[in-house]
Amino acid sequence: MTDTALILVDIQKDYFDGGRWTLSRMDEACGNAARILAHARETGDMIVHIHHEIPSDDAPFFRPGSEGAEIHPNVAPQSGEEVILKHKPNSFLNTRLQDTLSSRGITNVVIVGAMSQMCIDATTRAAADLGYKVTVVHDACAARDAEFDGVAVPAAQVHAAFMSGLSGTYATVVDCENFLSSR
Repeated sequence: MTDTALILVDIQKDYFDGGRWTLSRMDEACGNAARILAHARETGDMIVHIHHEIPSDDAPFFRPGSEGAEIHPNVAPQSGEEVILKHKPNSFLNTRLQDTLSSRGITNVVIVGAMSQMCIDATTRAAADLGYKVTVVHDACAARDAEFDGVAVPAAQVHAAFMSGLSGTYATVVDCENFLSSR
């Protein structure tokens, strides 16, 4: 066992083509997340799958019990891997994630998944605030186009803005190749 946990955040079907809330470059992010997941399984790192459901019949995506809320099969949990349900962007908020990590002596977390501007951001900041050493693998994360006050922001720029905000203060932000070659 190691002191590192891989946290796969919301890699769920609704974020992929044909889903209810499609993200840009989600297939690529999932492919890289799958590579990191395979590496974590080989090295014995703790693996935590975060599964988001929005408990409302009016939810635009991740409706409880829907196919779109299911974890994508390319990163599906295996026996013995933690699966934690959440209802808010921050994976630590009102979940058992903190207790689960603490019970295993985890001090380092690696975060991948979606959405960069929402759950990745919230979970990364919370992890850092809780004292974890955090690594975000940026090309194993995906974003969605955004709009604010009449300004359209393409997903690539949204992703870059959020990764730059996390880099340094909250996390070490690296790409998949560098992450895998450093481990």
